[in-house]
Amino acid sequence: MESVLYIGIAMVAGLVFNRLAKLVHLPNVTGYLVAGVLIGPFVLNLINADSIAEMTTITNVALGFIAFSIGGSFKIENIKLIGGKVLIITALESCVASLFVFLIMLALKRPMEETLCLAAIAAATAPAATLMVIKQYKASGPVTNMLLPVVAMDDAVCLILFSVLSSVAAVIGNGTQLSVSAMILDPLKEIGLALLLGAALGFAVAGCDRLFKSRANRTSVVVCAVFLGTALAEKFSLSSLLVCMMISAITVNFTKDYEKMLEVCDRWTPPIFMLFFVISGAGLDFSVLARREVLITGIAYVLFRAAGKYLGATAGSAITKAEKNIVKYLGFALLPQAGVAIGLSGLVGSIIPQYGAEIRTIILCGTLVYELTGPIISKLALQRAGEIPKATAK
Repeated sequence: MESVLYIGIAMVAGLVFNRLAKLVHLPNVTGYLVAGVLIGPFVLNLINADSIAEMTTITNVALGFIAFSIGGSFKIENIKLIGGKVLIITALESCVASLFVFLIMLALKRPMEETLCLAAIAAATAPAATLMVIKQYKASGPVTNMLLPVVAMDDAVCLILFSVLSSVAAVIGNGTQLSVSAMILDPLKEIGLALLLGAALGFAVAGCDRLFKSRANRTSVVVCAVFLGTALAEKFSLSSLLVCMMISAITVNFTKDYEKMLEVCDRWTPPIFMLFFVISGAGLDFSVLARREVLITGIAYVLFRAAGKYLGATAGSAITKAEKNIVKYLGFALLPQAGVAIGLSGLVGSIIPQYGAEIRTIILCGTLVYELTGPIISKLALQRAGEIPKATAK
């Protein structure tokens, strides 16, 4: 029952700091992370390190639901509707951010395993913080219309990049001889198998939708699918993120009532997500930042990822001949980073354990910076673009 007690403490702390975050107009995720830091083993020690390690099941399941929500954006009709501009902009803003982080890590002479993982994680953007700004200030216009699909799709790009680059990092970390098979074929095989497993489970969910119509049963179907996807992915050493993302992508394209399926997921997951972020914050080890090279690495990651996001989005918008305001302001609204990045930083510990604590601390500290500054910068960008009504700008 001790684990249940710690879960209760984490939830109470999350609820308290959720309210405090709202009072100072910060994203919920920032409040959850701060709550975790305070109750964790490195501050108040209300939850010790061993108990945090025992909560990996919660974090893995939460990651599955995060990936499931991302996959819900991939309805074929919507992708056709937004056209190729979004795909090009998304690819460039994601990959340029990864490239910038990769190059600065090389310049700082960081280990290649750490460099590859940080570069992959740099591609992710937090859609929740961006959506919060858009809804809060009732933004609308060309920049907003381009921003929404871009932030929905770049997490998928990040998951694929991470699957490939983390596999290469694992090969290097294990001292295995580098080869075309180890660096390219094996990661692509894992991605393919993960997508196949996710597709199979997705078609099963679509089939169940014809049998179960009540909200309670639909909730059970979705939860069951994510649980199975997460567990089977771990059993066969596949990416649970890709599996769960594919489950959702198949569900939204082959289910008539897909909106109801996604809705029940959204209703069920808030406490899991809250626990995920609180536990992630509790695992933040500030002592790692006492090492000068790690502190410099963290600062470089924050600055160069931001530069890559801005320049990549600007270049993509210019290449596709998007509207002037999109070229000027879209990149500023892509800075927030949270759920997917935090989740991937947690997975690094099982891939390259020797660098897990460093990468996790860098990403968590970066998340705090981005979640504090990102929404403010996003608001200013949309305001400069003339897409926030004056009545709601204050």
